Order: sequence, then C-alpha cells, then structure tokens
Amino acid sequence: MDHNTNKIMSLKIDRTLKNLEKNQMKGHYIESIAELKPLIKSLLSPGDRVAVGGSQTLFETDIFELLRSGEYEFLDRYAPNLTPEEIKQVHRSAFSANAYLMSTNALTENGELYNVDGSGNRVAALTYGPDRVIVIAGINKLVRNLDEAVHRNRQIAAPSNCSRLNCNTPCVVTGECQDCMSPGRICCHYVTTRYQRTKDRIHVIIVGEPIGY
Repeated sequence: MDHNTNKIMSLKIDRTLKNLEKNQMKGHYIESIAELKPLIKSLLSPGDRVAVGGSQTLFETDIFELLRSGEYEFLDRYAPNLTPEEIKQVHRSAFSANAYLMSTNALTENGELYNVDGSGNRVAALTYGPDRVIVIAGINKLVRNLDEAVHRNRQIAAPSNCSRLNCNTPCVVTGECQDCMSPGRICCHYVTTRYQRTKDRIHVIIVGEPIGY
C-alpha cells in the first residue's frame, strides 16, 4: 500500500481499536505475522490450559509450534489419530481452558465480531467458558459494519472454508452462498459479539497482513 492508502487504513484500525475498548474488548495491532508469537506469549502464562477453534488463520500463522512447545497444556484438536469421540471431548474440555485461540469471520470498525459456525463449538467457547479468548484477525477481515460482515461471510469466508473442508455444498461450485440446506452446510450458528461483560476477557489482535479466510 502507498502512503495515502496506509493513512486511510490506519484511521480504520484506530477507529476499530477504540470501539473494541468501548465494547470492553482489548484491542491490539501488529504490522506483521512475525510479531504475533511474542504477543501471544505475553498473553499466556506457563502451564496455561490452551485450546483453539477451527481456523485457517492459525495454520497460516504457525501458532501451533508455540502451543506444542510443551510450555502449555495444549488441548490439541489436530493431534494425529484422534477418534471423533476424542475430538468431541477436546471441544468440551475447551470450556475449562485458561485461554482459547481463534480467528473471526469478520471484525467491524464498530468493534464487533461476526462469526458463523457449523457445529458451534467455536462460537460457544467465544461466548462462554475459557478465561481468555484471543482472536487473531488479518487486515482482510476488517469491514465497515455488520452488513459488510454478512456479505463477507457469504462471498468469501463460507465458500473458502467449505472448499478447505471438502464440503459437498453449492458454494464450492458457485463461489458464493446459495442459502443451501445441504447436509454439509457449515453456516448453522450465527453469532455477533457486540459487548463483553467481563472487561478484557476477549483480546482481538489485528494483523496488518491478509491472513485466512
């Protein structure tokens, strides 16, 4: 981005961070993925019980290397050879975690998180359970308002995630939401987080690079 584009983007980020604070969520901004691991470490304590939600962003930031370092009790939903029942138990155990890491389908400049889930385990942990929720959002997730958040999910996040998960849904073919009733549908639970009663329970890290869907 050139100087003028950077200036406008900085105004959007500043507005978002201020509105996150008004909504009792702690906002952070870093310019690059390279700054992410040190910031995550500062938000965790040795021995913390840590869980994660399904997220392409987490894979692209390679945060799993940190979580699997042995410094934390990592509830690893992606550990090899887990049975469906064991994965279900990891999801349930996440509610007692000290920290839960995830991304978001969209972040509005009004300081709102917009998320759409299939099974609902990710949005459930976001709303209740873990002591801290750390949301990592690439700059591509930043939108003006909830209307744009909905549009982003229908046009980008949902079709891309359905493709990633090999879902047999119309959006994989058309590239946009078809309001399907497919058994493979991942758009089942719609959650907007506008305010947090427990101040700073939710930390939102905006990364100045496009990451994830």
